[in-house]
Amino acid sequence: MKSNPVIVRPSVRARPRASQRGVALFIVLVVVMLSMLLALWASRTSLFSEMVVGNDVDYQRAFEAAQALVQDAELDILSQQADGTDCVSGGSGDVCRQATTAKIPLETQDIAPLIIQLDNAGATKCLAALCTRRMGRQDFWNNDGTITPAADSSLGEATLANMEIVGARYGQYTGASTGSTGAPINPILAITGNATDQGGWYWIEVLPYNDSSVNSGVTIGNANAAESLALYLVPNTVYRITAVAFGRKPNTRVVLQSTYVQKKVMD
Repeated sequence: MKSNPVIVRPSVRARPRASQRGVALFIVLVVVMLSMLLALWASRTSLFSEMVVGNDVDYQRAFEAAQALVQDAELDILSQQADGTDCVSGGSGDVCRQATTAKIPLETQDIAPLIIQLDNAGATKCLAALCTRRMGRQDFWNNDGTITPAADSSLGEATLANMEIVGARYGQYTGASTGSTGAPINPILAITGNATDQGGWYWIEVLPYNDSSVNSGVTIGNANAAESLALYLVPNTVYRITAVAFGRKPNTRVVLQSTYVQKKVMD
C-alpha cells in the first residue's frame, strides 16, 4: 500500500509594514526653512530699499533747502525782502540789515571800508554772514576742529562751528517765512536755533576786482578789430555765496556755492 507523500508547505506570514523613518518630516522641515529664508531675504531687501529711498529723500530735502538759502542770499545782496519789497522802504531789526554794522556795499567806495571791517573781525573774517575772500583752505564745512594741520586763522580758516556763529539763517536778513506763521516750508529751513548740525546757513564772500576792468571791459574780436564789452557791474564786486544745509538724518549734508554779480541796468 502506497502512502501519499505529505507535502509540507511553509507558512506564509504577513509582512510587517515598513517602519516610519521621518523622511516626510525632514522634507517638510526643509521646505519650511527655505520659505523662512525667502521671507527673510524679501524683508531685508525691502528694508534696504526703504533705507535707500529714505536717504535719497533726505538728501533731496537738504538740497532744496540749500538752493533756497542761495536764493535768499541773492535777495540779501540785492537789498530786497522776500516779498520783493525794496529795503529802502522797509525792514526792521535784522531784516534788511537794519541792526547790523556790516552792510552790503551799494557803491564802489563802500567796498574798502567793508573789507577792512571784515579783516578785523577775528579768525572767521566774517560779520553778519559777510566775509572776505578765504585765502587758505576753502572747505570750512569739512573742518570739525580735528583736521591736520589745524586751521590757520591768518588765512581766514575756521571751523564749521565758528562759521555758523557768523552765518545767516534762512530769512534772517530778508524776512522770508520759515513756516511758523506762513505757508508750510522745508522743515530744515524752519530750524533757527543754535544747533551746529541742524538747519542751514549761508555766507557771502565779497570779492572786489580792479576798477580798470570796468573801464576797459572784456575785449572781443581779433587784434585788428577788437571791441570792448562793458561789464556794467556796480559796485565792482563779485559775490560768492556758500550755503550749507543739514538733513534730518545724521551725516546728510549738502553744500552749494554760487557766484553772483549785480549788473547795472542801462538807461
